[in-house]
Formats: sequence, structure tokens, C-alpha cells
Amino acid sequence: MANTDALAAINVGLPANEALNQSKRLGRATEDEKLLNREPSRPGADFIHTDAWRVLRIQGEFVGGFDALAEVDAAVAIFGSARVKPEDPMYAQATEVARRLAKAGFAVITGGGPGIMEAANKGAKEAGGLSIGCNIELPFEQGSNSYVDVALNFRYFFVRKTMFVKYSEGFIIFPGGFGTLDELFEALTLIQTRKIQNFPVILFGRAYWQGLLDWIKGTVLAEGKVSVEDLDLLVVTDDVQEACDTIVNCYQNRCWEASERSEAAALAHEQKSGAKPDTTGTTQNEGR
Repeated sequence: MANTDALAAINVGLPANEALNQSKRLGRATEDEKLLNREPSRPGADFIHTDAWRVLRIQGEFVGGFDALAEVDAAVAIFGSARVKPEDPMYAQATEVARRLAKAGFAVITGGGPGIMEAANKGAKEAGGLSIGCNIELPFEQGSNSYVDVALNFRYFFVRKTMFVKYSEGFIIFPGGFGTLDELFEALTLIQTRKIQNFPVILFGRAYWQGLLDWIKGTVLAEGKVSVEDLDLLVVTDDVQEACDTIVNCYQNRCWEASERSEAAALAHEQKSGAKPDTTGTTQNEGR
């Protein structure tokens, strides 16, 4: 099965998002595709006018997003694969994480689609919290899951990504593919460059993420491409309550607790003692 067909199959059963899927219905390129692929010069340079209108369209997406989310209080963005099925244990874990965060007063923001996104929106909605979905125009049909209270449609990835960061107190990242990795490294880059502060990034599912962590520590960090401090608020866990507590504590100006459970703290402990660091999250506050 072609990759596009496989991705389209994920959305089977989801309500059609008619406002967003113009490219599918009309058989033309998505707005992101037209933006990122430079058009050849034409007589009269009329492509300049196309780009000028595109800037206005981008501005309109920013305004629409800001208007819709301006009154949202504390929120958390939850990411993960759209290919996860309801019978997958990670689906239940994502639902429970979102449910507990909603009970703690946080809105939950996702990409609005199926899989982990649906699970998180479901947990928030069933707990009586605000469930937000930021959907994106793709070359194949993209539906919105039925658990979204506030649905936003975006045609430009960078506008959508701005909403995730601007209106979230942190990211919880479940197993996923390239899109999930994109959100992970976007957040880590913004933390590294001090564009955002006190912003925990939680990787849920240590077994899934361990290979990536080993590469970051054993290659990227070992070669000096990043610093230990860059991992200061990167927390890895298999525990639903620890994920929620990390978000809540950091929001309440206790980010030092997240720092103590971070990969940077684990590395510092390993370098100091020569012992393998404790990554269970059960002894991190000893001696405090």
C-alpha cells in the first residue's frame, strides 16, 4: 500500500473536515506545498502578487488562532502517532494522562486527528475539561475526532506549531513518527535557544524512546553538539501520575522538581558517581 493510502486509511471513520480538505476535493496542491515550492518566474512577475496574498492568508491564520485561544488558561499539548488504535495500551495511557490533567484544571491541545490525538481529546472531554484540536491540511483526507470542543483548521504547519507552543505549559509526547519527532525537536530547540523557559518536555514510554536517548547521549552529547543543560527539562517516564505531576509542578513554579527527574540530572549523577543513573523517578527527591 502506498504511503499516502496508508495515511488516508488512518482517518477512515472520522467525520470529514470539509472546511480544511479543499485540496483533496479540488485536486490541487495544499497551501504549504505551494508556499514551499518556488514557482518559476512568469511574464509580468505576477507570482509576486500570489505571494503577497499568501502573506495575508498567513496573517489571517495567526489572527484566527490567537482569537480562538486567547482566553484559554493553562493548557498542555499532547502529541503521538495518528496510527495508534484504541486497543493499543498507549491509547489508554494517553486518555488517562489527559483525564488527570483536565481534572487538575488544564486544557488539552492536540492535532485533532485520530490515534493518540483522539485518545487525549477523549480523556479531556470525558473529564469535563476543554478539549482543543488544531487540525492541518494534508494531501489526503484529514478528519477531526469527535472529542474536540474547539476545532481550529490550519493550512500552514508553522502557524499551527506556534499555537502549540504559545498556548501550552509543556509538551507530553507519546510514541509517534516524523510529525511527533518534529514537535519534540522544535520544543528542545526553543528551550536550548532560550526562546521559552520553564517548559517541560515529557517523553512517555521509555522503551520506545530509549534508542533515541542513547543516540543523543552517546553521539550528539558525546561529540559536544549539545550540552547537558539542554536536556534539563526533558523527562522520560512510564508513569501517568509522574507525567501529570511534572506539568503541574512546573506550572506552579516548581520546575526544579522536573529538573531533578530530567535526563540532565541523570547524566550528572552518572558522571559524578560512575554509577548507572536512577531513571525510575522514585528516588529523585532524596536528600532534599
